[in-house]
Amino acid sequence: MTHREDRKGSEEDGPSALTPSSVRALREETPGTAERIHLNNAGAGLMPEPVLSAVVSQLDLESRIGGYEAAEEASGRVAAAYEAVASLVGSSPSNVAFVESATAGIARALSAIPFKAGDRIVTTRNDYVSNQIMYLSLKERLGVDVVRAPEAPEGGVDPRRMEELVHRLRPRLVAVTHVPTNSGLVQPVEEVGRICRRRGVSYLVDACQSVGQLPVRVEEVGCDFLAASARKFLRGPRGSGFLYVSDRILDQGLEPLFPDLRGADWVDDDLYQPAPDARRFEWWESSVAGVLGTGAAARYALQVGVAEGGIRACALAERLRGSLSELPGCRVLDRGENLSAIVTATFADWSPRDLVVALREEGVNSSASESGSGLLDFRDKGVEGALRLSPHYYNTEEEVDRTVEILERKAGGRDG
Repeated sequence: MTHREDRKGSEEDGPSALTPSSVRALREETPGTAERIHLNNAGAGLMPEPVLSAVVSQLDLESRIGGYEAAEEASGRVAAAYEAVASLVGSSPSNVAFVESATAGIARALSAIPFKAGDRIVTTRNDYVSNQIMYLSLKERLGVDVVRAPEAPEGGVDPRRMEELVHRLRPRLVAVTHVPTNSGLVQPVEEVGRICRRRGVSYLVDACQSVGQLPVRVEEVGCDFLAASARKFLRGPRGSGFLYVSDRILDQGLEPLFPDLRGADWVDDDLYQPAPDARRFEWWESSVAGVLGTGAAARYALQVGVAEGGIRACALAERLRGSLSELPGCRVLDRGENLSAIVTATFADWSPRDLVVALREEGVNSSASESGSGLLDFRDKGVEGALRLSPHYYNTEEEVDRTVEILERKAGGRDG
């Protein structure tokens, strides 16, 4: 019996609708689980076999008949990839553009907005570091003001204060990272979306860490742009992602600053015509294998059930937080009304990077969040960085417990 046939379980199966047998089936379809305890899904999730097959098969075809010829043969599968991603986020395929990463998508979205000196971007203190740098670049080059909305006492952006800022400042853009790269936070993107719709303000959402982990429906979020990478909780290949573009943006005629012959047609000496749909945000040169892998990852997520998988991943993260909080010298840094499957912690006398190395020696994958990746958040907490552990639905309770045991032994000084 596969996980597709046995997803629903009884209450004794735990908080997730994924049963023990379906988790075993998911692990059997994930070759990497046989080699390592992978708790770095916020960095790059382990690809399941259908995704791996989609990527490798296309690369094999390219090696045999040529890249352009293989792309032509794959045209039907590429069209299906648009449909799969659209189904994942609740949009039309015409609103989906394939890009190299969430950051690439956000850069193209920002370039499409006709900023001028004195315009304002309202964002949060927890937006992803690359996004923050791009906002500051717009400030440096164009004189755009960057305003960060205050935090709520429990953590995360305060929607009431965000609404006050939007009402008072009339920003050109509101930009929010749904699940920041650290602190376990889940931002109230739907509430912010309602604020933007009421005020007629363009709204950009970075869903890099939420797509594949949490249900994300663009109509519910109310966004004009939504960007995601394939490689994280969606479990797709590196170097591929997508950008959702709303009809409102397309109807306004907005387009990226530097379209190429994929995104536009050269129709006269001094005239070009943008593509009529979101493909105006794409470039001609791209990885067809990556697009097919992203489509396969979207289909796989839908088959597993994003909500079911997310419940399990977040339950494993909560188990991890609870166990880590009991370890001497460990400080769990996560805060917010709603927490994701990203866990961050510090250990006395251990740098995050040294802990990553120590865990890897024991067969556990994790990552280190350095100070620059969460500058404002880490400064508020008085730390230089954090160890980041991010389970997914294919991880097990035993893997979580084993990781805690290793950290207790290593960081507790019982293992030199």
